[in-house]
This record gives sequence, C-alpha cells and structure tokens, in this order.
Amino acid sequence: MTYLVVNADDFGFTEDVNAGIIHAHQQGILTATTLMANGAAFDDAVRLARENPSLDVGCHFVLCGDGHSLVAPYPRLPQSVAQLATRIYGGKMDVEAELEAQLRRMRAAGLQPVHLDTHKHTHLLPPVLTAIVNVARRYGIRYIRRPFDLPVSMMGLPVSALGRRPTALGLQLLRRRFARVLAQGGYRATDHFTGFQITGKYRTDDLVRLLDSLPAGVTEFMTHPGFCGPALLAARTRLKQSRQQELEALVAAEVRQALDLHGVRLTGYRRLLATHPSPIGHPPAAA
Repeated sequence: MTYLVVNADDFGFTEDVNAGIIHAHQQGILTATTLMANGAAFDDAVRLARENPSLDVGCHFVLCGDGHSLVAPYPRLPQSVAQLATRIYGGKMDVEAELEAQLRRMRAAGLQPVHLDTHKHTHLLPPVLTAIVNVARRYGIRYIRRPFDLPVSMMGLPVSALGRRPTALGLQLLRRRFARVLAQGGYRATDHFTGFQITGKYRTDDLVRLLDSLPAGVTEFMTHPGFCGPALLAARTRLKQSRQQELEALVAAEVRQALDLHGVRLTGYRRLLATHPSPIGHPPAAA
C-alpha cells in the first residue's frame, strides 16, 4: 500500500500563511502541519488548530531565522544554520532548553503534538538531533522527520525542479547516523520523505507526476502553502508567491484525481500511531 502524509511547515509564521494552511486542509489534500511556537502568528494558529481538530498539529522547532528565543533573556535567534552551528559549538546556546521552551508553549496552549521537525532542517546537526531526541523522550513524541529526499528522477519532475540538488546530495552523508539515532531510541519516521528539492518550484502538473511515482510505504510530503497577503509580503522569507502556487496545487481537482487513480491513501501521524503498532522506517544501514 502507498500512504501519504502531506505536512505544511511554518504554521504560525503569518496569518496569511495560517489561512492558506487551513484552506489546503479543508479544501485539499493537506493532512498535517507543524507549528512555530515563536511565530508572529502563533495565537492565530492555535485558534485555527482548535477549530480544525482533524488537522494533525506538530512542532516546527525554530533555532535560526527570524524570531526570538523563548528562553530568558529572549535574544534574537541566529540568522543562518552556519551562525547557529557557531553558537552551539561555541557553547553559547542551550539548544535543549530552547526546544523545551517552544514545546512547553504549545502544550500550555492545549496542543499535544505527536510529530516534530525543524525549521531549515537544523536537526541534521548532531547536537540538535541529540537535544531533539532527549526532549521527544520526555514528552512522549514519537515521530521525528527524517529529511532525506526521494530522488527527483523518481518523481518524473523537470530539470527546473533540481535547484537544491547539491544540497540534497550533501544531506545523504548524514543519513546513516540519523537513522541509527532514531532506531536506537525507538523513534518513528515515515519510510520516505520528499519536498525539499522542489520547495517553491512545483505546480499542479508536477504534483500529479509525483503522485504517479510514489513508492510503497508511507511518504511525508513537505509543503509550504499560504495566501500571499500583506503580512507574508512584508516578512523576511524567500517563499512568498510560491506559497500561493503550492496552495493552488494542493487544492487542485487533478491532484485529488491522481490520488484516486494511483490508490494513494492520505493519512496523518495520529492515524499512523493507531494503525502501525511498531516503528515505521527502514533500519539503519550497517556501519
């Protein structure tokens, strides 16, 4: 069987992004999202999550980019992954305390996440992954994103979709250790992951081709939908008009028809926990 979790990152970023995520869930194929606890539109996202209980809401840990720490004295977060690494390895950031503060804010708002990921995939950094699994263990979170893309060649996507291929290839170097850490802790991950290389680049036809080539098992498709309104246009992000394009693809009738045609079943993390009693995901490769 082929299952698909369609997850929207950046819930809580801006109100127009929040509105787009909810629209993609109500009118399209979106089944899950991950919330930025330090996002400018956090309160709006919490309200929308309560109004849409069928949407799985996990935690999108933010350690770099726009925004402030949730740990006193609440400094600005480093702007880039490189700056984050410098701060961590220089002993100037308590990553675990930051992650716990963000997760506790979600729980205080009445949300109980069962899946998590990180902004800019910072949990590929070994100290961040260690902190992630420690926090996940304390709070009983089972699913951790394993962000290693399916080959674009499997998706039948055009060459124009390969903008991040060098970066994606570099990520493969971390795959073995990452899988081993998750397996040793008994954490779950989907069998496959896709969306990194095509973020901001796909349209409806591309998504239809992706659905045509999904492998058996459970795949997480990472998306970034949103309405391109005033708040998003004013935000510091490269993903603006592209969020509207992704949203249009996620609600397109052709995409729903492709799901039916290829027998792809939409699912979410809570449903997976209920229907798969043992961890999902391939065992780590031999060292």
